[in-house]
Amino acid sequence: MKIALAQINPTVGDFRGNLERIVATSRRAAAQGARLTVFSELVICGYPPADFLEKPSFLARCRTAVDELAAATGDLSTAVVAGVALAAEAGSGKPAVNAAVLLDGGHLLLEQHKRLLPFYDVFDEQRYFAPSRPQQVVELDGMRLAITICEDAWNDKNFWPRRLYTVDPMEELMRQQPAVHINLSSSPFWHGKRAIRREMLAAIARRDGVPVLMCNQVGGNDSLIFDGSSLALNGRGELTAQAASFEEDLVVLDPFAAPGPEMQGRAAEQDDTAAAFNALVLGTRDYVRKCGFRQVLVGLSGGIDSALVAAIAKEALGAENVVGVGMPSPYSSAGSIDDSRRLAANLGIRFEVIGISGLFEEYTRALQPHFAGMKPDTTEENIQSRIRGNLLMALSNKFSALVLTTGNKSEMAVGLLHPLWRYGGGPGSDRRPGEDARVCGVPLAEPRRRGDSRGDPQKAAFGGVASGPEGHGLVAALRGSGPHPGSVCGAL
Repeated sequence: MKIALAQINPTVGDFRGNLERIVATSRRAAAQGARLTVFSELVICGYPPADFLEKPSFLARCRTAVDELAAATGDLSTAVVAGVALAAEAGSGKPAVNAAVLLDGGHLLLEQHKRLLPFYDVFDEQRYFAPSRPQQVVELDGMRLAITICEDAWNDKNFWPRRLYTVDPMEELMRQQPAVHINLSSSPFWHGKRAIRREMLAAIARRDGVPVLMCNQVGGNDSLIFDGSSLALNGRGELTAQAASFEEDLVVLDPFAAPGPEMQGRAAEQDDTAAAFNALVLGTRDYVRKCGFRQVLVGLSGGIDSALVAAIAKEALGAENVVGVGMPSPYSSAGSIDDSRRLAANLGIRFEVIGISGLFEEYTRALQPHFAGMKPDTTEENIQSRIRGNLLMALSNKFSALVLTTGNKSEMAVGLLHPLWRYGGGPGSDRRPGEDARVCGVPLAEPRRRGDSRGDPQKAAFGGVASGPEGHGLVAALRGSGPHPGSVCGAL
């Protein structure tokens, strides 16, 4: 039996769009000979649906969508297994269950509910979902399939030194002698996550002696980024198929086939620095587009932080959809605008300059009676960031363009809000790629400074950036040779 891993990018609440993607991908899989096409967790309604699960109308739409999917794929030679939220039984105390439905020939063969509901880090599934009762193995063309949903596979006592749950659903399913283990996931990305996920599933495959197939969601939904990286492992834990990371993919495979030569080295083909950049690009692109926007604004300071965010935005949306804005003040160095202009030229993005000296003088003039006898200090310097924030948000409102800020969580935690608080862009924003980028800012920036990212010389975007007083301080801080709020947070 050939099985397809259908790694697609759903949008929360977009039932029509998600169903169109699922049906179109199922047709492609059937054309390639797949007898079963596997989609990700909650793919029909999108993950994470969050408080939509409190709405009976949303859950009713989920059930209708399952019926529509069964009808739309009823004439295909492939069965479909897909994740969806459904209404929980009355009296369960929860509004919904996290389910996987197996459809074949227009009929529902299985409705399997998730048993282990994570309630840590970014997950709050115990708030919404009722846990499953004992789960069942299902047969398709005589092949016994164990179908689990994400966390149900994350409690192997032989892999984890400390388990979060007392039960392992896969142990119970193995007593029913399945031939293949299929896991539907919406597993978010973080540094090292892909390797941990792969090693954990390989350990399960070796323990149980059956192939493990995992289909993971790809794409950004609000603050979460899903890397995809769907995979197949044989009963010895060897990688037999691997989907792409950070993009949609369709992989058709024989779960019992031996690893081909193309699998050699696939497990380590992308390092985490490259993955972090690709994750930021994907998250930015999906946030902008799924919210119905097209263009973004970035306040450019001449420093490395705003340069990195501008590079991410250009990669995500295309140069024609990114506008850099320089807003010089009496505290700005001459190099800040020169470097910003050079950055914009290197990236091919539009660059606008709005001087704020006049506005700054109006502020200081209004405050002068109250500040009489006091020397200027960071109070006056910080006024400029409020001015810049107002200007950026005015441009955003007028032209329906999202503002990307370059701040990070460390700076927000200690009250700086973000690095452009003193040097550039402004405080307000709708999307913060810099929160994650700053964690590995220099590793992400250096390949693009050298121009060796994917062989594209235009990625040498940072030449000259961070050469001025503002930028030099930021680079020094990133490299550990100067003070930075992150060092304070580290000590805390």
